[in-house]
Amino acid sequence: MNKITNDIYYIGVNDHQIDLFEGQYDVPNGMAYNSYVILDEKIAVFDTVDQNFTEQWLGNLKEVLGDRKPDYLIVQHMEPDHSANILSFIKAYPDTKIVGNAKTFTMMSNFFEGLDLGSNKLEVKEGDKLSLGSHELNFVFAPMVHWPEVMFTYDSTDKVLFSADAFGKFGALDVDEDWACEARRYYFGIVGKYGVQVQAVLKKAAALDIQTICPLHGPILKEDLGYYLGLYNTWSSYGVESEGLFIAYTSVYGNTKKAAEMLRDKLLEKGCPKVAIADLAREDMAESVEDAFRYGKLVIATTTYNADIFPFMKHFILDLTERNYQNRTIGIIENGSWAPTAAKVIKGMFEKSKNITWTDTTVTIKSAVKSENIAQIEALADELMK
Repeated sequence: MNKITNDIYYIGVNDHQIDLFEGQYDVPNGMAYNSYVILDEKIAVFDTVDQNFTEQWLGNLKEVLGDRKPDYLIVQHMEPDHSANILSFIKAYPDTKIVGNAKTFTMMSNFFEGLDLGSNKLEVKEGDKLSLGSHELNFVFAPMVHWPEVMFTYDSTDKVLFSADAFGKFGALDVDEDWACEARRYYFGIVGKYGVQVQAVLKKAAALDIQTICPLHGPILKEDLGYYLGLYNTWSSYGVESEGLFIAYTSVYGNTKKAAEMLRDKLLEKGCPKVAIADLAREDMAESVEDAFRYGKLVIATTTYNADIFPFMKHFILDLTERNYQNRTIGIIENGSWAPTAAKVIKGMFEKSKNITWTDTTVTIKSAVKSENIAQIEALADELMK
């Protein structure tokens, strides 16, 4: 049994069957669905797991409970990777009170038609407390982080924050990998649009004495919590995390790729601390989105395509703008054999984005890179290095 504190146990599962998380995110190292139990005079279970792991999860729970039965199931988030086994849980433990907020129960009725909890429904409000005996639970609402019903639970006895999807990451718990890389890709892919809401809940969290964070995905965080909280503050305020620059390109016959690589080489020659570069047609889109948010400067290199821009680039820019991309400097390399209009299209796609600074230099290629383009690439590199 995996003990977190004397009274708190981990009963989650690792999923190595999954190929795409939420139907779109590549997860080569699988996914963890976390669930927890507090054993006290009364017993509280925190969230269920994905539908494919019912028996394993109920077995994990039974191992911790022994002959006892749970008093409460705390439902912090209704996404099916956490809520799918609510009905299975109720069938196994019909006398347990189901704890949620008004929006939780509305969603529950959407997912489970005809579910009538009767007297076993315990609706809580922001700031409500629930005593388990020696442990006191405090409910901290976190709307739109990243669904409207989300709430965190703070155990003031062991100083543990059960943080729902916040501070989560891709990857199963039986795989050793860097936290920040997959937490960043997870954050910007799934939560990135809701920076204002994350900032609001971080302010609430700042008032709590937190010694352990128990998220619904990824490892339990105990050491150096300031590091994780600091990254979340940077990400949710759309700040710059790392010095450097990201070049995102699409290329049909290799000419735009050549220009993008020439710019990379020029920037490195001039001392740029880091230049990340990605071919959007061939590399993971979520990683490219992550890199666009990680650095303070972005270069978009693409072809004009059907009087628009190349489809993978269009997808990329829509991913950025839908996540409130802001506070960045952007340069453009456009290509067009007879009527280059990519730069105009790109600027139009960002027109509702906040605090975007465009470089004065735009590199315009007509088919192949020529001497005038080399001079433009040099000028763009100089401008980006300022």
